[in-house]
Order: sequence, then C-alpha cells, then structure tokens
Amino acid sequence: MGSGNGFYSTGEFNLEATWSIDPKLLFVGPKIGEGAHSKVYEGKYKNQNVAIKIINKGDTPEEISKIEGRFAREIAMLSKVQHKNLVKFIGACKKPIMVIVTELLTGGTLRKYLLNMRPRGLLDTRVAIGFALDIARAMECLHSHGIIHRDLKPENLLLTFDHKSIKLADFGLAREESLTEMMTAETGTYRWMAPELYSTVTLRHGEKKHYNHKVDAYSFAIVLWELIHNKLPFEGMSNLQAAYAAAFKNVRPSADELPEDLALIVTSCWKEDPNGRPNFSQIIQMLHHYLSTTAVPPPPEATAVPPRMFNVFLPDSPGTSTLISKEDEIPTTPLHDTPKGGPFSCFYQCCW
Repeated sequence: MGSGNGFYSTGEFNLEATWSIDPKLLFVGPKIGEGAHSKVYEGKYKNQNVAIKIINKGDTPEEISKIEGRFAREIAMLSKVQHKNLVKFIGACKKPIMVIVTELLTGGTLRKYLLNMRPRGLLDTRVAIGFALDIARAMECLHSHGIIHRDLKPENLLLTFDHKSIKLADFGLAREESLTEMMTAETGTYRWMAPELYSTVTLRHGEKKHYNHKVDAYSFAIVLWELIHNKLPFEGMSNLQAAYAAAFKNVRPSADELPEDLALIVTSCWKEDPNGRPNFSQIIQMLHHYLSTTAVPPPPEATAVPPRMFNVFLPDSPGTSTLISKEDEIPTTPLHDTPKGGPFSCFYQCCW
C-alpha cells in the first residue's frame, strides 16, 4: 500500500501536517450514518459544522492493516482534489482513533431525495440533467487526477441545503488508476457496478482484475437513468440477480421511453465494451448539447422540497452499507448555540 505522495507507506504512516487536525477541538454530535467499518456523526470543528467519519480499527492484525491502508488511501484521495461538486475535505487524525472530517451537507442523499419525490412523480427534466452535470463534473475532476471512484451511486451523492446542486462523497473505495496494477474486484454496489468488475456471480474474495476509469461511466449511466425515471434500476431483481443479468446477459434498464439524444447518452455510457463508453468530458458535452437542443421548459422557481432532509456522508462498505436515519436525534438547537454539556461531546475526552 505504498505511495509516493507522502500520505502513507507500507508500515506506520503520518498524516501530512496540512491535513492533521487537533482532536481536542473536535466535538461529536448525533450519529447520521453507519456502515460495516465506520460511523458518521454530525459535529463541530473550530466552530464549523462538519461531518465526522469514525473508522472502526478492526480486531486482527490483518484487518487492522487493511483498514489503516484504506483510511490512508481515502485521505490521499480526498486531499488530492478540490472541486465544487466534491465534498470538501477538512482534515483527519489517526489517534486516539482514525477520523476523517469533511464539510457537513444538510440536503440529504440523492437516494432519500428521490424516494421522497416518488409519491409525487418525476424530477423536472432540467433539474435531473442539472444534477447529472454536477455528477459528471465531479467525475471529470477525479479522472483528471487519475482517480477512479468505483462506488458511484445515489447513496454517495449529497445535496446542498437548497437542493439545487449535488456533491460526490465517500472516497472509501476510490483508487489511483494504474496501467500495470491489478485492482481488487467486487467493489461498489452490485446494482450500479460495471460488469467488468466481476466475472462470476459469487467472486472469490480479493480477486484481482484489470479495469479502468470507464467503470465509473457505467455507474453514471445507471444513476442518470434513475434520475430521469425515479425508479430503482433493475427493479424486481436482487443485487446479485441484477449483476448476473448485466454481466452475462447484457441486460440494461429500458431506454425506450427516453428522448433519442438522452437515450444515446445513457446507452453509450453502459456499453458492454468499456472502450466504447465516452469519458466524462464527452458526457458533459453531450448533456449540454441535449439541453441546448431540447425545448424543455425551465423548472419553477420554487421547487417542492421533501421534508426533514439531513446530511448523510455514507461510509465505505461495498454493497453492505446500512443507512441509519435518526432524525429525532438531531438537536433542534443550532450548533453554535449548543450549551455546554448539551448534545455535543468532546471527541478527545470521549475516546480516552
């Protein structure tokens, strides 16, 4: 797990001073998400509202080593790139426990937003394409830095407070792309995973395969289809059934009801041959072309907002992340007005 960027090595690693935070200044509030290897909390750092991801260290030496490597790699990815459509990285610390701190987004996940919209119908087309452009720009930035996200899905896409833009989150599975390195297969979540990421329905754990950044283009196509239809892709199938159908029968969600130009974008992105898929610069151009040539009326100025939305920065659990939404745990008192001894606890004191 070595790296030439100064963030981590095969043994003990030290955080670069630029990104090292003082745990004594970190205050932890209500839990807003949980996965197999981490928990996410609302919190404060230097009077700034933040999302605090606390990583479980593991029990065995092998597990500890693997988790520490993933932690260091995630920090390296987050600190390497900055973009308005990527969740802002604030800092991290390794002791007393491993923690990653990012900006707090209060608009909720795209998954929750779409679920709340479903009783009322579809997203406005321009809103859906606007969200797709946000996602594509974030992915273009990552790929320009040689980073593959590998887990692009609605749970890892967060909305701003006004629900007007989207930011990509969770770099727990992100990897630097290499032409020579064999990368671990079975990453991400089956329903949104590119078929080349698996070769059998049940993969051997840790199997290595050659693939490249075009896996993210496939996932983008599934997300775009979902944005337009507001339906779960491969509805009626389990995750494994969806993976089998996509990989071995070349099954895709139906694009029959899409306008021709939009159908072309979606179907080109989910092509079976990765080399036939466009890159994200091309995807952005195609989306802009669709907007400029389609007589789609602009969305109303005041779009209905689903009630009681809040931030979830989903942790790094491929295919098994379980979102624990506890809206009643969120304090009604603003963070900066929270009295001493209130719902926010000193992270440093709690962990010793």
